[in-house]
Amino acid sequence: MTNPNGQVVPPLLRVVGLSKSFGGVQALQDVSLAVSAGEVHGLIGSNGAGKSTLIKILSGDIARDAGEIYLEDKPYVVTNPQEAFRAGLNFIHQELALIPKFTILQNLTLGMKKPGRFGFIDWRGARRAVGGVVERVGLKQSLDTIVDTLSVADQWLVSIAHALIHRCRLISMDEPTASLSTEESERLFRVIDDLTRDGVAVLYVSHRLDEILRLCRDISVFKDGRLVLTTQREQVTKQDLIEAIVGGEMRDVSLPAATDLEARPEVLSVNALSAGDKVRQVDFCLHQGEVLGIGGLVGSGRTELAGLIFGINHPDAGEMRLSGQPFSPRQPIDAIVAGIGLVPEERRSQGLILKDSVDFNISLTNLTSLRLAPRLPLVNMKRSAQMTEAIVKRLAIKTPSVYTAVIDLSGGNQQKVVIGKWLNRDLRVLILDEPSRGVDVGARAEIHGKIRELAAEGMGIIVISSDNEELPRVCDRVLVMSFGKIVGELVGSAITKENILYHSCK
Repeated sequence: MTNPNGQVVPPLLRVVGLSKSFGGVQALQDVSLAVSAGEVHGLIGSNGAGKSTLIKILSGDIARDAGEIYLEDKPYVVTNPQEAFRAGLNFIHQELALIPKFTILQNLTLGMKKPGRFGFIDWRGARRAVGGVVERVGLKQSLDTIVDTLSVADQWLVSIAHALIHRCRLISMDEPTASLSTEESERLFRVIDDLTRDGVAVLYVSHRLDEILRLCRDISVFKDGRLVLTTQREQVTKQDLIEAIVGGEMRDVSLPAATDLEARPEVLSVNALSAGDKVRQVDFCLHQGEVLGIGGLVGSGRTELAGLIFGINHPDAGEMRLSGQPFSPRQPIDAIVAGIGLVPEERRSQGLILKDSVDFNISLTNLTSLRLAPRLPLVNMKRSAQMTEAIVKRLAIKTPSVYTAVIDLSGGNQQKVVIGKWLNRDLRVLILDEPSRGVDVGARAEIHGKIRELAAEGMGIIVISSDNEELPRVCDRVLVMSFGKIVGELVGSAITKENILYHSCK
């Protein structure tokens, strides 16, 4: 890179031959790239391609096996995130590292030497010290606002402002627009443009190729731990990037719905369902005994769609029908009574009461049938234990006892408990959001087998998954979402991880 005077300027950050393996799996292999000051450098690739491993090495979270890193052409050795931060590198992850109950001002000044006397902080002085940066990023809220009351977009601005207060020279952003509306994303893009004009380098990790082509001067594509393409924006098209990500030329292979599925009764139909920017004009039907997959990238609207069906969220437009009858749940209990169950994405925080027993958790959705008498708010504990033992046996849940606390079970067995609590209800539809996230290979196979068994019994199953290898294993049909819309439908032999990824990137 040359400056306006024609002088050659070394890149701000350069990595050469970087490699890392985990237990024999090569997560990163011989990767070399450079990031210049004032540049937005895009990192793209499918899940597990190596992007996160590179970021973790640069941030000091993990150690490299081989290769060199240079910061302004000087060797850069980092053993922990604090060292990276002191060197001027800031890493903003999808799970923002803010303290929720602190104010904006308290979060911004974390790690900053604050003015004060006699051991007391001069908060007025701290407020003046951060004021210029807050104005620069366009944060309009009062600095006394508690952070967990902010929108995700404003929390991102707080994170960026924190980096600038500490004079960071490079900011890494991981999927920054995944939970943002179109308007909020545009606001973030303007901030990024301002940062680069001031010489800050940005590593921008995203699955959204339109954003990559808009923001990034240089683009690096990862696949299976290798850097397969580094190019400049002017030299590449969106189709070129898709082909690099999936490893070859891909064509639209969407097929019509399979005829044997069409012959089955519809248990759920969705017509023109919309909710803001998250779900837009979605149409699909689910048949009795079908396993319908919903694929797509983070932030594509899949979980929001599940929330509309289960009554967590409410649509702006469109309609749903359950077994041919109008269906518009105002809250989850309406969906449950109608015969719909949901296994949520975050099982530990949304699907389980971890400190309570397996019996307690499985009984939660069946309390009415377990009463000692119709009008008594008392549970027949013997009948509850018998019901739970039957489900434990049916799902092969490995637990010392039905009275064992769920927190003491493995991740796979915890997930089976979340599924199990729906099995004594007369369900017509079961939605599973990321059913095998965080479980081992054996538990994953068992969960997939149980999903197929439930479908064989006539239940309609919706499986939402970010794992493009999971959906081909378990689904009869897959819909792919992007930016809130259904952009592809795959059946039969067309359900492959490459085709799911192809549609996701369109």
